[in-house]
Amino acid sequence: MPHNALTARPAPANLGRLRLFVQQLAQLLEQQPPEAQILDHGAQLLRALVSHDDWLPEAFAQPDPERYQQFLLHADALQRFSIVSFVWGPGQRTPIHDHRVWGLIGMLRGAEYSQGFARQADGRLQAAGEALRLEPGQVEAVSPQVGDIHQVANAHADQVSISIHVYGANIGAVKRAVYDLDGTEKPFISGYSNSLLPNFWDLSKEPPQ
Repeated sequence: MPHNALTARPAPANLGRLRLFVQQLAQLLEQQPPEAQILDHGAQLLRALVSHDDWLPEAFAQPDPERYQQFLLHADALQRFSIVSFVWGPGQRTPIHDHRVWGLIGMLRGAEYSQGFARQADGRLQAAGEALRLEPGQVEAVSPQVGDIHQVANAHADQVSISIHVYGANIGAVKRAVYDLDGTEKPFISGYSNSLLPNFWDLSKEPPQ
């Protein structure tokens, strides 16, 4: 066995960052603020989380060659919010889709494009401006109030990108829709790519403060 075989494993994820984000977001929602405040304050909290790339466990950062992965990291017991890591293989993208609840997207690793769409008078969809490129540490908001239909793509053709999404519901159980450019809707429920969640409550695994 090589001398460094036992030391070559990646450092444990700093799960305390995710735990703190969950606690702070729950405290925010406990106040039942208006959606605009959730998006504003929630974006600040998410920006603080994705400004560090040392907390996402490797199991929830693995791409799939066939399609992007949607790993559930946490679902609030009252389904007020959920946190998901989206892992984009090179060149992968979503169809045009909606959310039907508020959402925040924070870029953790790599980069992605988010192209918004607006419905025209004849029911067709048209791209709304230029695609937004998200870089690590940046956050975008979506909701039926501020713009809810978009398409997301990995900005890189040769590397994996990861974004952290926070939604105002258990997003994997929400009835949503994907769209053709002619405005045709196809209902879907996304579900999740994983069956187990990260355990960020086991404080015995963390170094003493």
